[in-house]
Amino acid sequence: MSAAPAKPVDLDHLARYTGGDAALNAEVLGLFATQSAELLAQLAAVMDARDPKTWKEITHSLKGAARGIGAFGFGDAAARAEPALPAEDNSSAMAALHAMQQEAETVQRFIAAYLGR
Repeated sequence: MSAAPAKPVDLDHLARYTGGDAALNAEVLGLFATQSAELLAQLAAVMDARDPKTWKEITHSLKGAARGIGAFGFGDAAARAEPALPAEDNSSAMAALHAMQQEAETVQRFIAAYLGR
């Protein structure tokens, strides 16, 4: 018998920082949802501009923010994307961006359900 799949956001991990306060969880998750969507949109433009410095800054920020709320799959995708510099290898950067977008969609759906949206 296999274990149940992990949730996209580890709410126990998040509770270590929020004290389990439901209102604070909702606020943090809502902020993450908005900001991560904005940063992912920026990454597409950064890739087109072949700007490795900004790519690394954004992927690093996404990695930390995702891991901070317990979205470890998303954080891991961002960690894998961080060294995929668009100026050197656009195909790797495109694949990394796609992987992050897939993880982000899963996390966004989880957050929307959690927030009752």
